[in-house]
Amino acid sequence: MTNENDISYRWNLEDIFPSDEAWAMAMANLEQELGALETCRGHLGSSARTLERCLHKIYELSKELRRVSAYAALLSDEDTRNARALEMRQSTELLATKFAQVTSFVKPEIIAIGREKLDAFLAEEPALAIYRYPLHDMLRQAPHTLGEDGEKLVATAGLMADAPSTVYAILSNAEIPWPEVSLSDGTAVHLDQAAYSHYRGVPTREDRRRVFEAFWKTWRGYQQTCGVTLYASVKRDLFYAQARRHPSCLEAALDGDNIPRSVYTTLLETANANLDTLHRYFRLRGRMLGIDDLQYFDIYPPLVHADLEFPIEEGERLVLESIEPLGAEYQATVEEGFSHRWMDVFPRPGKRSGAYSSETVYGVHPYVLLNYNNDYESVSTLAHEWGHSMHTFLANAAQPYPTASYSIFVAEVASTFNEALLLDLMLKKAQDDTSRLYFLGTALEGLRGTFFRQAMFAEFELEIHSLVERGEALSGERFSRIYGDLLRKYHGHDKGILTIDEPYTIEWAYIPHFYYNFYVYQYATSIAASSLFAERVLEDGARARDAYLAVLKAGGSDDPYTILKSAGADLASQAPYEALIRRMNEIMDQIEAILDRQPPRQRSPA
Repeated sequence: MTNENDISYRWNLEDIFPSDEAWAMAMANLEQELGALETCRGHLGSSARTLERCLHKIYELSKELRRVSAYAALLSDEDTRNARALEMRQSTELLATKFAQVTSFVKPEIIAIGREKLDAFLAEEPALAIYRYPLHDMLRQAPHTLGEDGEKLVATAGLMADAPSTVYAILSNAEIPWPEVSLSDGTAVHLDQAAYSHYRGVPTREDRRRVFEAFWKTWRGYQQTCGVTLYASVKRDLFYAQARRHPSCLEAALDGDNIPRSVYTTLLETANANLDTLHRYFRLRGRMLGIDDLQYFDIYPPLVHADLEFPIEEGERLVLESIEPLGAEYQATVEEGFSHRWMDVFPRPGKRSGAYSSETVYGVHPYVLLNYNNDYESVSTLAHEWGHSMHTFLANAAQPYPTASYSIFVAEVASTFNEALLLDLMLKKAQDDTSRLYFLGTALEGLRGTFFRQAMFAEFELEIHSLVERGEALSGERFSRIYGDLLRKYHGHDKGILTIDEPYTIEWAYIPHFYYNFYVYQYATSIAASSLFAERVLEDGARARDAYLAVLKAGGSDDPYTILKSAGADLASQAPYEALIRRMNEIMDQIEAILDRQPPRQRSPA
């Protein structure tokens, strides 16, 4: 039996630094070396050799900054109550701001060099080749690049930029007093965020109601505080958009990766045009659960009850088997990560909630944070995060540091792709209608949560930013009204499909991604692209596999939209989203065909 305190299930940060003292020494050296960049100021255009020497120095310092930052962040996330680790993390944030200040001359000088002279430098000095894409991307951003003084001022503002998300993270992970809930079988549950993720889907409906009521009542007690922090975050986004002369916060967020605005608008238009598919799913959910009056707390239980547990060893085995279509080398790397402490697996008091893969340590392996609960959702999360981690691993192996780091716009393709492979494996393993219904239902819920839910989040983000751009103030109460209206629209509240009670409209306060500046839409766009890629790999074999892996190995060597479009997934068109909608309806057709062969389900009590 797994011992959750076993050190083998904790990540090993010594692969980054052998000790906190070594980290402190690296911090001191890095701060000292920043001064050497002054010799580059005003000279980037003097010769090709000077430009190469200066860029090499800048990117080496950037790489080291990521290393010290990653160590401190991972250490802090192990236990958000650790004041020393938090101080270390904050010190790297200060150093990152200083680095941005010191290097604020780079973009204006590159733009001043101009395309013609820059291309001549690239032809003259072969060592500049690894900087070709970053240099051309700087030229692209010329209309939104300020002079040196302006760039330095914007960089200095970074001292305050992380304050809203930092306050939120400490509040939600370390300081909110989570309630105790007694379930119908007498079990007492300390309902922190990890426990909520587990117990919100329990089979007994009354227990789900108790979990929802206690959890969201606790959050509602912090509605005003969370409103202040999220409002501050939106105002931060507006500051950066206006400072760089963007017409809106959305355009500012998209411009960094050169994503067409039509990607965002097409996503929202397609999602809203296909709400009937989402509502069909909710009606099917009610039928399968035997519930006439579907409520918001009925969203998460599996559509078919199954007493399935997946200890971490079994979860790892399933993930390794599922990724077999990606080749033995890919599998071997994931297996090495499992056995060599690249993960922090189980929840603990004070540990950061949720899950992520850290992609910031070039030259070291990626790290995965989980809060593993021994359920199928945990296995799916394991597959998801290792999609990210292998993207990082492959990009770092194939690309030099300047073009290794990839956009989130591409990243979420790799994660949801691995989820699709896992689902394909589980469906193949299903031996009867009950098992098949369980995994078909899981797939359907995954599509609902990753496409429609994230599109709803994206619509919420666009609305709150638009209001602030028009000069309107936002409070916690108003956030809840806006979010509540979207919840009711997407879930068919006014059509009698699924009821959204007022206390649950505080859910926006629970979502950390709203502090990430138009982040969530990329989940929805990515699952559309990954569904297409997974279908090709499973059907066409090695050729499609190699084409997909080439997308991952590309890292940040081109615009992410271009990388995906070149591979056949144009996310500014409706085609990928419509394919996903068709997939949802096909799954529902299969489920209904199975249900029609079975006797009617007994209605669930209220």
